[in-house]
Amino acid sequence: MSVAYIALGSNLNQPVEQLNSAVEAIINLPTTQVLAVSSFYRSKPLGPQDQPDYVNAVAKIETELTPLTLLDALQQIEHEQGRIRLRHWGERTLDLDILLYDQLVIHSERLTIPHYDMHNREFVIIPLYEISPELTLPFGIKISEVKNKFKNHKMELAIKNK
Repeated sequence: MSVAYIALGSNLNQPVEQLNSAVEAIINLPTTQVLAVSSFYRSKPLGPQDQPDYVNAVAKIETELTPLTLLDALQQIEHEQGRIRLRHWGERTLDLDILLYDQLVIHSERLTIPHYDMHNREFVIIPLYEISPELTLPFGIKISEVKNKFKNHKMELAIKNK
């Protein structure tokens, strides 16, 4: 079994419900177990600012799916939830990204792990740190060190998970 971290984001069609449905769909993936889900955080869009705020979270899973099979499964979940993506870095119904998969480093046409630029994205690092504060990223970087650059983070809690 491998441990992977999945970023979840939505800012269309009831984002909290979109993320809850996505978590349920991930729970139902074959040979996969959800180990933890962060709180849901409201954050400003990374791209154009003329769109609604996002709701973001991170899920920690254990899976027997290969990275590409997991990617296919996550894209299928996006499709089943009616993924709408109107423009680059624009509003979307659901976005599921593999952040990490064990300590693998993958650079392929379809998949980059660790997820590119994740270390500069508050909406990824804060929820990732919440569920795995002892995590060491590939190349030996501790998540606690990355989180320090967001110590004055401004994301508001949308929903605190149990």
